[in-house]
Amino acid sequence: MKKFFGFLGMAVLGGALTLGGYKMLFNEEVIVERTLPEPIKTVNTNFNPTYKNDAIIANSIDFTIAAERSVNSVVHVKNTAVRTRVNPYDLIFGGGNGKRKYEQVGTGSGVIISQDGYIVTNNHVIANATNIEITLNNKQKYPAELIGTDKENDIALLKIDTDVDLPYIPFANSDNIKIGEWVLAVGNPYNLTSTVTAGIVSAKGRDLEGNAGVESFIQSDAAVNPGNSGGALVNTRGELVGINTAISSKTGSFIGYSFAVPSNIAKKIVDDLLEFGTVQEAILGINYDQRDKDINGVKITAVADDGGAKKAGLKSGDVIKKVNNVKISKFSELRGQLTAKRPGDFVDITVDRDGEFITKSVKLSKKDSYISRSLSVVLKDLNKKEKKKYDLKGGAKIIQNGNKNLDYYGVKEGFIITEINKKPVLNASEAAKAIDASYGNGRPIYIEVINLDGERERYAFR
Repeated sequence: MKKFFGFLGMAVLGGALTLGGYKMLFNEEVIVERTLPEPIKTVNTNFNPTYKNDAIIANSIDFTIAAERSVNSVVHVKNTAVRTRVNPYDLIFGGGNGKRKYEQVGTGSGVIISQDGYIVTNNHVIANATNIEITLNNKQKYPAELIGTDKENDIALLKIDTDVDLPYIPFANSDNIKIGEWVLAVGNPYNLTSTVTAGIVSAKGRDLEGNAGVESFIQSDAAVNPGNSGGALVNTRGELVGINTAISSKTGSFIGYSFAVPSNIAKKIVDDLLEFGTVQEAILGINYDQRDKDINGVKITAVADDGGAKKAGLKSGDVIKKVNNVKISKFSELRGQLTAKRPGDFVDITVDRDGEFITKSVKLSKKDSYISRSLSVVLKDLNKKEKKKYDLKGGAKIIQNGNKNLDYYGVKEGFIITEINKKPVLNASEAAKAIDASYGNGRPIYIEVINLDGERERYAFR
């Protein structure tokens, strides 16, 4: 018992000595902290998984409503053209005159734009057709009347007559579509009717090398193949933003990108064809520098004396930056804006003039100059004074020359073309078409001109 209390006393004494030593050596207060994770902050959003209106539909990636609204308004277009084929054996062995007629059938797509049967398609879908047949999504077939065409922008307007109101796709403002926005391509590729594909807008104002007409395409990665031409490019509300027209491919099939004529251009062409029977082309009245690729905008190199640009105060050296608050970075974007306008319309043009941004209201003029791409010249209609001076009923004046052959033979700007292949020239538009139809196909083209001295000269080019 005594030993137990002895051990206990020694233990208590040892503990006291240890505690006292600790206090002497470590006199500061020790605090032990425990870190607790902060609660996750939550933010309330206005997300609602239930579709309530078109605005929500537009921002969704559910394409069912857009497909339902558009698939019954896209039609199959069948064109039949009668061709003539020369058979050399008939000529050799006397079996006939050497000519045989045959039918060539082509197919594409079209978009119903009104309940009374107006249909938009591509010009190349129905070019040279002697018979056009429309097949609706419900398999009903109707003959179509060709109302008018615009080869330059590859748009054609058709009309069918039915006893019922047809479903149609309303036009959207293609200026408002954004890069990255979802779109659907609706058409009939490879005769597969009512086909819908999806993609996003990849670029706007796209110009294609080698394309002779439209230079302001909407580019998307929605799959488009042969047969889709003339079909609809729609937004997620089912509104028409473009007419599918071309693909970029070395094989003839879709490999990643497709191109559509913007709806603003298509609608303006349709309105012109219905009201005037022909397209009314509007211009600013400027020349521009196409070679300078480093300029962010369109640089004006000259201003026509009788154009709206000069009257509004635009000058050579100005760089066009905006048209009606739409940014312009290259000529194709400017051309797209002007193609959607009519002569007499006013547009606000914002230019950079020596670092200062200036906005002018410009009245657009009617186009009176035309480009022959094959001959690389710009032609302009003659005015009354020029016609009277040379006693001409018509003609086309060369105002820009980019052809080295013409330079070599002395044909200069200011020369007036009076005949092409021994046929009188009526105006610049007809002259450009006649040149492009014959020049470059291996046959010579004969041109009669009046030179700067008023003398007539004749040239032949291959």
